[in-house]
Amino acid sequence: MAGLDSKLVNVVGDRTAKVLDSVFGYKTLSDLIHHYPRRYLVRGELSDIAELKEGDEVTVLAEIFSSTSRKLHARKGSILEVIVTDGSAKMSLTFFNQAWREKELRVGRQGLFAGKVGVFNGKRQLAHPDYEMIPDGDDVDSAVADFAGKFLPMYPASSKLPSWKIAQCINLVIGGLDEITDFIPERILTERGYPTLQQAIAQIHNPVDLDSAEKSRERITFDEALLMQLLLLERRAQLRALKATSRKAKSSGILSAFDAALPWQLTAGQLQVSREIESDLAAPYPMHRLLQGEVGSGKTVVALRAMLAVIDSGGQAALLAPTEVLAAQHLRTIEKLLGPLAQGGMLGGVDNATQVTLLTGSQSAAARKDALALAASGQAGIVIGTHALLSESVAFADLGLIVVDEQHRFGVEQRDALKTKAVNPPHLLVMTATPIPRTVAMTVFGDLDVSTLRELPLGRQPITTHLVPTIEKPTFLDRTWERIREEVAQGHQAYIVAPRISAGTSEDADLDFLYGESSPDIASVEELGPKLQSGPLKGLRIAPLHGRQSSEVKSATMQAFAAGEIDVLISTTVIEVGVDVPNATVMVIMDADRFGVSQLHQLRGRVGRGTSPGLCLLVTSAAAESSARERLDAVSKTQDGFELSRIDLEQRREGDVLGATQSGSRSHLRLLRVLRDESLIESARQIASDLLAEDPDLNRYPLLKEELKKLQADAAAEFIDKG
Repeated sequence: MAGLDSKLVNVVGDRTAKVLDSVFGYKTLSDLIHHYPRRYLVRGELSDIAELKEGDEVTVLAEIFSSTSRKLHARKGSILEVIVTDGSAKMSLTFFNQAWREKELRVGRQGLFAGKVGVFNGKRQLAHPDYEMIPDGDDVDSAVADFAGKFLPMYPASSKLPSWKIAQCINLVIGGLDEITDFIPERILTERGYPTLQQAIAQIHNPVDLDSAEKSRERITFDEALLMQLLLLERRAQLRALKATSRKAKSSGILSAFDAALPWQLTAGQLQVSREIESDLAAPYPMHRLLQGEVGSGKTVVALRAMLAVIDSGGQAALLAPTEVLAAQHLRTIEKLLGPLAQGGMLGGVDNATQVTLLTGSQSAAARKDALALAASGQAGIVIGTHALLSESVAFADLGLIVVDEQHRFGVEQRDALKTKAVNPPHLLVMTATPIPRTVAMTVFGDLDVSTLRELPLGRQPITTHLVPTIEKPTFLDRTWERIREEVAQGHQAYIVAPRISAGTSEDADLDFLYGESSPDIASVEELGPKLQSGPLKGLRIAPLHGRQSSEVKSATMQAFAAGEIDVLISTTVIEVGVDVPNATVMVIMDADRFGVSQLHQLRGRVGRGTSPGLCLLVTSAAAESSARERLDAVSKTQDGFELSRIDLEQRREGDVLGATQSGSRSHLRLLRVLRDESLIESARQIASDLLAEDPDLNRYPLLKEELKKLQADAAAEFIDKG
């Protein structure tokens, strides 16, 4: 018998252990038994071949329909083609120079076939698949028993390790395991009707029926949710134990002067969130708050009021932005909002005024020197910057508040590097314009307090979104360029967004990863500009904007566009967030199917920011029935960012939301899905809260405490840490 921490090599042998390590990173028995089935095949129910997608690693249960061997024409050798069927669809299995397999792969036999789905001449195929034939006649039942009886577990697999080989390894491990101790308190298991951990592990891999498999999966998913919530609630308690400088606004300071000069009224939502933030800032422990809000909901004004409150207390605020374009935009916006209040110590400045400075990686040596001096002396109450803020040469007189814009663009280490520049733990406000469903806020951001801005400020105009399907309606693209000309003729401006800077490159590395670069027809900024300048948009003032340009060029271009000196800006996604040009009324997104739902929502939020309504046109060549078109249809039908964020999450690859890909293969978050498991997460949150309320150190539950320590040590904990 062996314990969970025992090495795999002792049970499965050296050769298989090496493959499990190289493919999945598994080293111990615990690693392997937490490799759970994706689904189960029922004996007699063949796989749905029609649902298989190109590129998928699959295991199918199918029946051999035909088997033929033929010689190759162009070179020596032969090819064996075996056609398998599920009764309604077929696929081919191809073997080169392996004609001897024909004796084993006879018509009418059933088997499990594993490999990567390819497409050749329009037909699905598996080239050189691994397979396991189910014996004929009386041996069928015993063979199926080797694959967990009636239900065959289908595991995430690879070409080196097909599903049934993983099942064999797991059965070996389970058969030789010591008794698994249960770390969940017995009363909780009884209340929820859950099996023991030993029973759950056995039944999720070898279920007697689908109900027991589902109950076991729910039990193990609950374990993940509870441990995560305990971790996040402990983090929150640890943060509350830190000592921070209380930052109360003065009754007659810069904040009250700003409020008095503001030419419009704050919305009810902005006032409510501001009260929450001011209460946090006044506390003796550091604020850790997430501010999320719809595109254009007024997060910048709320964040600015928080910064001014800190300045009133004698401190400084740092605003960290992901791009130089956005940092420069923040500088212009904040200086405009503050007016004379941003001219402290200068001619034209007023009482209580401060200074605002910008620090980026590509600014001149003289500008950088001035910005560093303003930050170090405390003259600049607000220091706006990119990653350049994190360098060792940057110092503050009294850093009291860190504001992180578009927090998902930054890692934990980067935020921590900025925190070290404060004498006492600073207050932290992270902002996102990508709405986050409640369960994501409870999981990924569970150690942060969450504020939400849902309503838009008065005067924000509606945005109409339409699809431009170039395959079915090629003339619609001509009409798109006409609409731009019409808007410009009325004195307005337009954005055109392309996925690439130039042919063969994309601004966003995620595009390369998600979609590859197989298509030469994807629009690029550098190709699109000249074509439109000499064609349908001839005579209009057109300029490019992308990440390869120098800081000076990008800044000059944005300033010219904001001043109305450019009619059409052809850009990559550098204008995705923060860019605010009220006169821009139309946005055209080329190859819109190559962007995510939330990203499209962000992009279209750049128009309709003035007194005229906005128009967003999504140009796509995706097929009408494709999942890409479903995404675009969803975007065109609603402007509700929270609804779109749920759609976005539903369509992501498994693990993306909770960071399994970033945190390594040993992540504790194997089964938890934030949308599917919404009610489970909510109940786990409550149970975790109750446990810590009655026993903050979990001394009454030593096994649970020990399991929590393992999670804290896991690489996943680094990713979950948002503070």
